Amino acid sequence: MRKFAISDIHGCFKTFQTLLENKIQLKPNDELYLLGDFVDRGPDSRGVLDYVMSLKDANYKVHCIKGNHEAMMVDAFDDPSEVEMWLYNGGKETMRSFDAQYTEEIPERYIEFIDSFDYFKEVDGYILVHAGLNFKGQTTDAQGEGFLWKLYNPLKDRKSMMWVRWWYEDIDWNWLKERVIVHGHTPIEKSEIQDMASLLDQDQVLDIDNGCFAKYRSGLGNLCAFELTTKELYFQENVDAPIGS
Repeated sequence: MRKFAISDIHGCFKTFQTLLENKIQLKPNDELYLLGDFVDRGPDSRGVLDYVMSLKDANYKVHCIKGNHEAMMVDAFDDPSEVEMWLYNGGKETMRSFDAQYTEEIPERYIEFIDSFDYFKEVDGYILVHAGLNFKGQTTDAQGEGFLWKLYNPLKDRKSMMWVRWWYEDIDWNWLKERVIVHGHTPIEKSEIQDMASLLDQDQVLDIDNGCFAKYRSGLGNLCAFELTTKELYFQENVDAPIGS
C-alpha cells in the first residue's frame, strides 16, 4: 500500500487530476492525504472538491486536512463580516467556479464536507498538517519562570495548524522525538523541496508546497506529491488554463 501526501491544490483541478491519474496512478488500495488549501486562487475549486468527493464515494482512501483557505471559506459562509477577507485572498476565484455572486449560493453540502476535515493526521511516524505546529505555546508560568512551554502540546492548537509560518527554529525535539512533520502553506521552490527531502532523516520536516497556482513564477508552479514509505517526490507542472480563458 502506497501513501501519498499532497498540499495546496488551490483550485488547480486539471493539474491535481493529472498528478493522481497519470503521474502517480492512484489505486483504490493506496492512501491519499490532502493537506489543505483545496480552494481559492486557481480556476476550478469546485472541480477539486467534486473530484475529492467522487474519490471518497468510490471508496478510495482519501484523508482531508483543513487549511487556512478552507477556514476562510467556512467563516465567510457563516459570517457576512468575513466575506471580504476571503474574497481578497482568493475567494473570488472560488465563487466564480460555483457561478455564485453570494456565498449563500454555494451548496451547503460543500461547506459541510469542508467542516468534516481533520486538522492533522499521524501515520507511520509522520505528522501531516497544513501549515505547521506552534511549539511556543505558553512561554511563562505565573511567576515568569518560563518552563511551561515544555508541557505544551502543539497538536491542540488548531488555528496554528492552519496558519503558522516560520516555526522551524521553535521545534521541541524532545516532544517530536523521531517523528517527521510534512506540511504545506508556505510556497517554496522545487529545488528547496528536493533538498529538504534529501535531509529528511536529519531535519525531520518537509514543506511540499511548490506554489502550484503560481505557474508563471520561477521555481514554482508544480503540484507535489510525497510518498511516505519510499520518501519519493512527484512533481506535476500546472496544466490548468489561465483564469478567465
